[in-house]
Amino acid sequence: MRYALIIAGGSGTRLWPMSVKTLPKQLVPFLEAKDAGSGSDSSEGRSLLQEAVERLDGLLPAEQVYVCAGAATREVMLEKLPGLTPERFIAEPTGRDTLNAVGLGCAAIHAQDPDAVVAVFTADHLIEPQDELRKIVDQGFALAESGPGPDSNQSGPRTLVTFGIAPTHPATGYGYLQLGQAIDGHEAFVVDQFKEKPAADVASTYHAAGADKYLWNSGMFVWRASAVMEAIARFAPENHAGLTEIAAAWGGPNQEATLHRVFPELKKISVDFAIMEPASADADFTVAAVPMPLNWLDVGSWPSFGETLTPDPHGHRASGGQAVHLESTNVLTVNDQPGHLITTIGCDDLIVIHTKNATLVCKADQAEAIKKLHGLVGDQAGPDYL
Repeated sequence: MRYALIIAGGSGTRLWPMSVKTLPKQLVPFLEAKDAGSGSDSSEGRSLLQEAVERLDGLLPAEQVYVCAGAATREVMLEKLPGLTPERFIAEPTGRDTLNAVGLGCAAIHAQDPDAVVAVFTADHLIEPQDELRKIVDQGFALAESGPGPDSNQSGPRTLVTFGIAPTHPATGYGYLQLGQAIDGHEAFVVDQFKEKPAADVASTYHAAGADKYLWNSGMFVWRASAVMEAIARFAPENHAGLTEIAAAWGGPNQEATLHRVFPELKKISVDFAIMEPASADADFTVAAVPMPLNWLDVGSWPSFGETLTPDPHGHRASGGQAVHLESTNVLTVNDQPGHLITTIGCDDLIVIHTKNATLVCKADQAEAIKKLHGLVGDQAGPDYL
């Protein structure tokens, strides 16, 4: 059976002060509300997580969609997502990077359905048009299902599918997929090699080579749950041992005790480093890339969030509240306080984020330093502001 696993962890420190422990970035309602009658409440914005769940409508039944996130967010996520049941919320006791989030979700699903095929998404992305996304993900499912199943006598490598985005510029913030030969019968390519986030000159080389040679690594995958567990066993055996112990207790009286004892001790490592990179060089696995020629945005920082907003003639972008600018250009304002006015004079390329508890002002080209600032706020102002 087909399933979806949405990874919705992460601290979201680069989206502080809107993203805080009690309301992490995946749940901040800073996306524009859909039109009335679309199924959403038009009186308030939508969150990235709501968007991630809604775009799976028509691809999978709701009961086959799981969410993996921090245990501390369980209640608020179940409240904000009425269609999500407690049984389909997979709670991480603590963050241990993407291999363990993905491994935990797939191990839990595999424990209930050994034949499961799982598509993995994150709650950080905006993707349009959604009907085309569903067609492309369906292609990914078919490709993953073409590989040997857990009890199959079929020989051949296990298939791990990733989705690649055509680079629109020489980005240094994304990993790249180096494409090899086309895969017969599928709109996909073998991934010859994963390339880590490159320096600017290397990124320019990748971009110039074209989308038939290099794609951005989207961080979205499809695979048989059995295949990814085999990959973890091969390339991250210590993590596999812990995840297998958790899976053996899943659904039983010792589930929570085992999860809280074992999971925090798992080696912290990303899914790309742990399994996708070595699998692409291993004959027992085929890592395949399905191109995703869609409008794709990874909303992990304030500048990337600004790209979701329509600029006015002076380049100003605003979300929530009112903003008035005099002799300023390219100012992003985000305001969650109704009735609060943000104003600027003579400011260029600025970010202003205002919440009930904190206000952030920074140059747009310094946005990556917000993560460092977040640490200073905790040290100097106290954890109440985080």
